This record gives sequence, C-alpha cells and structure tokens, in this order.
Amino acid sequence: MAGAEVQGKTAKKKKTETFEEAMKRLEEIVEKLEKGDLPLEEAMAAFSEGVGLVRFCHEKLEEAEKQVQMLVQGEDGRWVTVPFEEPAKGEEKT
Repeated sequence: MAGAEVQGKTAKKKKTETFEEAMKRLEEIVEKLEKGDLPLEEAMAAFSEGVGLVRFCHEKLEEAEKQVQMLVQGEDGRWVTVPFEEPAKGEEKT
C-alpha cells in the first residue's frame, strides 16, 4: 500500500510551490526510502523526485541568501546595509 502511495505522488508531478512544501515532501520520501520496503522501480522514482526537490530547495535558499543583507555601521558612524557574505574560513564573525 505504501508503495502505491509513493508511486501515485510521483506520478502526479505536482509543482511544488514553496520551500516548506518541498522540504515536507522530501522528508516523506527519505522516510519511505529508509524503510527499504519499496520495490526497486518505486524507490528509483522516489529517489528521482527527491533529487528534484533538493535542487528546488537549493535554488530557493540561494535566492533567499541573495536577499539577506546586514546592517553595519560605516566609518562615518552612519548605518548602511551591505550584502551578507559568510566569513572566509579562519575568519571570525564580528
């Protein structure tokens, strides 16, 4: 029965609209794959759907990262926004 559920969901190819929906679906797929009781074809279809969801989530996170900005105080004492950049390895966050 569980295999039919995965097959039905993957066959629909529903367009994921939000990051949260994609993560929830990805968690469902991982749980089913970890159980190890899916037939090979269904497991491969679920895996393929999962890869697509990972790509979707990665793109959404990259978009969000581009939008994140930090508020920092400039040398003249005024507050300005600058793009958020992760510190290079070995550097400390200030």
